[in-house]
Amino acid sequence: MNVAEAVGRVVARLGVERAFGVVGSGNFHLANGMAAGGVRFVAARHEGGAATMADAFARMTGGLGVLTVHQGPGLTNAMTGIAEAAKSRTPLLVLAGEAREPRSNFHIDQAGLAAAVDAVPMRVGGAETAVEETIEAYRTAWYESRPVLLNLPLDVQRERAPDGGSRQEFLDLIVDSARAAARSRHEGGPGRPEAVADLVRLLLRARRPVFVAGRGALHARRELEDLADSRGALLATSAVAKGLFRGSPWDLDVCGGFASPLAASLISTADLVVAWGCSLTMWTTRHGTIFGPYARVVQVDRDPAALGAHVPLALGIVGDAAAVASAAAQALLDARLLGEEDQGPGYRSPELAERIAREVRWRDVPYEDESRDGRIDPRTLTIALDDLLPGERVVCPDSGNFMGYPAMFMDVPDERGFCFTQGFQSIGLGLSTAIGAALARPDRLPVAALGDGGALMGISELETVVRLGLPMVIVVYDDEGYGAEVHHFHGEPHDLVTFPPTDFAEIGRGYGCAAVTVTAPDHLKAVEDWVGGPRDRPLLVHAKVTRDHGSWWLEEAFKGH
Repeated sequence: MNVAEAVGRVVARLGVERAFGVVGSGNFHLANGMAAGGVRFVAARHEGGAATMADAFARMTGGLGVLTVHQGPGLTNAMTGIAEAAKSRTPLLVLAGEAREPRSNFHIDQAGLAAAVDAVPMRVGGAETAVEETIEAYRTAWYESRPVLLNLPLDVQRERAPDGGSRQEFLDLIVDSARAAARSRHEGGPGRPEAVADLVRLLLRARRPVFVAGRGALHARRELEDLADSRGALLATSAVAKGLFRGSPWDLDVCGGFASPLAASLISTADLVVAWGCSLTMWTTRHGTIFGPYARVVQVDRDPAALGAHVPLALGIVGDAAAVASAAAQALLDARLLGEEDQGPGYRSPELAERIAREVRWRDVPYEDESRDGRIDPRTLTIALDDLLPGERVVCPDSGNFMGYPAMFMDVPDERGFCFTQGFQSIGLGLSTAIGAALARPDRLPVAALGDGGALMGISELETVVRLGLPMVIVVYDDEGYGAEVHHFHGEPHDLVTFPPTDFAEIGRGYGCAAVTVTAPDHLKAVEDWVGGPRDRPLLVHAKVTRDHGSWWLEEAFKGH
């Protein structure tokens, strides 16, 4: 076989189950090599969509995403999705053809392009080293939790791959070694003992501790809850880890811009905040205002560069969230046995548990329904959908003025029930996100929540949804404009960011979806009927939402712009 086919088969041997992409002449043999090795290839309609599908698939499985694209324009089309993966530290292996002849129309500096968005550029140098270089790219993406671009020059792809008994045995050995190492990726260290001891001292002194868990702690629920129970801490998450503590009576849901009034109030009066695998960006901290002025902040992260990058710290610990939490729980027990001073039960009380159960959800916060004049209040819409749609779901919001409504008013079953590809804040990724999440979790109903602008940017992937037979609900929150800009630039002309009406329901039917236009709550009977079965095609809900003012959370977010 040639090098392209050999690389594809090595990717399959490494345990990759699915790959995403758009096939051109520069990755044709590579894609076929993966398929021949047992990888299920998902053909997208645009490389940008394919990149986001691979990213979402990785997030929902906890594994590595694989994307393959054509040289030149295939890669440039995918760059927004790759940049999102880089911003969100998603392990993503990108396999791209490469035209190295400067006179080729396809020639660009692909390595430089990857580096510009903080992906790692690598290259297959020749037939003799192709397998080893593929494995190294895989390992780098996996262990560094970042996108790696493996360029496959067209001339190298055509070379004959070496074979032979002893060499094959060697390659089998290193492939098996890479797969075994991948399985143990989360077996991180507990940090320095003295740092854990410092954390325990802070926990013992705290009267109102709050834990905030991020994507780096998705595997650590049990350890974090055990430690929180021992010190009476309340539990919250960043947006990307929404649902991690679902079912706990002390779950405040999301910390930051999406926090409910009660959650924000409780977090703001904490005297100790411990962030676990959470980068504490301006979104999670509301530009640094959600923590009180006297709160001491501790951050635990596997990446030393993350510590204190956004918020001043009382203590930073390099280590795995689960391992550090376990070590701290044991050290806390030892400290108590030695009689060290303990400030009491922490934040928890029966009265607070009752209040959290009654008030912490956004849908329990009173509001005045503003539905009128042929438009539905997005809060009313989302609460109704929350009631109608099955609880076993994956909610995938796009970006825009609307996006807080599905994020805040729609519940999720656990940390794999919310897929939020918004590290780069690009609109247009939501539909592809839902496709990747749907393929990762076929046991759950995928819910794509889109604005009208983002829906039109990613509309080509509706064909992919229909072709794959995904029983997806696609909700378009339509305010006929780029709502974030409309409401951010008060008093300015909006001619360039508002648009004539678009019949999204008719577009959906054209692709093969069932569809309904919603301007009032009683129009949602069609959603109830679809949920009842047979769900033999996706459902597009075209919701004409009110547009009198911007969402409050967006106004908060724009304070930093």
